Amino acid sequence: MFLLGKINQDLKSALKNRDTEKTAVLRFILAQVQNKSIEKRGTGDSPELSDEEVAQVLQKEFKKRKEAIELFKKGGRNDLADKETSELKFFEEYLPAELSQDEIMKVVEKVMAGGGKDFGVLMKEAMKELKGQADGKIVSELVREKLSGSGTSSL
Repeated sequence: MFLLGKINQDLKSALKNRDTEKTAVLRFILAQVQNKSIEKRGTGDSPELSDEEVAQVLQKEFKKRKEAIELFKKGGRNDLADKETSELKFFEEYLPAELSQDEIMKVVEKVMAGGGKDFGVLMKEAMKELKGQADGKIVSELVREKLSGSGTSSL
């Protein structure tokens, strides 16, 4: 509950400082966390969310915004892309730092050393090990690269 407490504390601070952009983003985050809590309650579990579950909600919304930025830029809507980009910085405050490609490659190699050669199994194990510290797209590329046997990163 540390992460949720930090978000609430930052929301209070943003309200006091009249930071409308940060306030809007933090309220959105809290609404998404509340939705996840309601969804969890519907399955019969306790509605309390762990820090890991809150981080998953943040990562999901972060990823949506990154995709939206790409689409806005392709569509020539730089004003909307800039707005989404400025909102991303608030999400980054609460997300764990992403690992470098070398660190991700070490995890992929470790998972492959376990004897797996199936892409799906390797991805599942690697993502479980990385727990949101790496973009799935990058992990996928590195796993494919290792399976093909090239061994060097093209990213």
